[in-house]
Amino acid sequence: MSGENSSADDVQRVWDVVVVGAGPAGASAAYAAAVAGRRVLLLEKAELPRYKTCGGGIIGPSRDALPPGFELPFKDRVHAVTFSNNGRFTRTRRSKQMLFGLINRPEFDQQLVEHAQKAGAELRTGATVTRVEQHGSAVPDRRTVAVVLQGGETVLARAVVGADGSASRIGAHVGVKMEQVDLGLEAEIPVPATVAEDWKGRVLIDWGPMPGSYGWVFPKGDTLTVGVISARGEGAATKRYLEDFVARLGLAGFEPAVSSGHLTRCRAEDSPLSRGRVLVCGDAAGLLEPWTREGISFALRSGRLAGEWAVRIAEAHDAVDTRRQALNYAFAIKAGLGVEMSVGRRMLAVFERRPGLFHAALTGFRPAWNAFRDITRGSTSLGELVRNHPMAQRALTALDRRPAPVAEATADDEVTS
Repeated sequence: MSGENSSADDVQRVWDVVVVGAGPAGASAAYAAAVAGRRVLLLEKAELPRYKTCGGGIIGPSRDALPPGFELPFKDRVHAVTFSNNGRFTRTRRSKQMLFGLINRPEFDQQLVEHAQKAGAELRTGATVTRVEQHGSAVPDRRTVAVVLQGGETVLARAVVGADGSASRIGAHVGVKMEQVDLGLEAEIPVPATVAEDWKGRVLIDWGPMPGSYGWVFPKGDTLTVGVISARGEGAATKRYLEDFVARLGLAGFEPAVSSGHLTRCRAEDSPLSRGRVLVCGDAAGLLEPWTREGISFALRSGRLAGEWAVRIAEAHDAVDTRRQALNYAFAIKAGLGVEMSVGRRMLAVFERRPGLFHAALTGFRPAWNAFRDITRGSTSLGELVRNHPMAQRALTALDRRPAPVAEATADDEVTS
């Protein structure tokens, strides 16, 4: 039932799992719970499909986390990456095999929701959640959570998954603490066929002028997604970076179809992932890779885990069992995504001080390029790389301790390898 009011007899129906937010995290959670045969309601405040500020890169871990039979709606397949350091020292590296694919989020998100619906989840759009209650008059017993919608309607559930984005109301209920907040600015720029052809199969990554910032160009057929990201608080400088970046690329003469901005928020390491019968995942939990701010794979993977553990919480008969299952969920997140985030934090700290070193390594040191290639293709992760490769471990530990040099020198040329 999409965008309709539920009937009066549905108001007191108790769902096994209610998922708030129908992005990749929420749709994955709804799918996982519905596949387990539970009664699942997926609530989304917007009408679908809806636009989302996002580069739209689908790396290996994202592909691996998709439902069986999911056909990725790729707009392009990336075999080459051009790296530049604030517009200079441009070099291109190539791979015979696809590195990653590019999608448009409205289409991708819609498809994920349809898979959740096919698995048995019920979708309700135009439903804004104002709060959740685990005690009080709206809650009939201790095994139930009340999800209160705008307008006062209450939906009851045995377990709730908050996947309502980086400004999450469910996250506020759980007490999620954010440590790193960044501002991403993006333009969707339609381009003529000759320009589109030049970008086909190739992305650009530019290490930016502010510490920790970078820009990207992702080709999607007749449109280029061009964006930059930097720490929040640098709004004017970030906007200037995007304008300079677009001009430098020779794209200033093309009118963007969409210009948008978005804050990404990264959780503190000790931040909670649950409270009572309520779990959070994806952006609502602050789960994303701190260095690249890649969030789709984190949303898909944490969403699937949240859906699986929400089923166990829905079956829990008392507070002790509920707590045990919630802790197991937190452990599963921390053992996988948490390890990747902790390495990502260290990478960001080094990158903020020494962007030129990263550029030189990725463009001139084959093991660094191989690591980049393997991470994007999904044959390893940042966490596995540091854990399993003593050289990577030693290099990161050494860089953790080294101060930034006064100036970084590197050759200015175009190399394809």
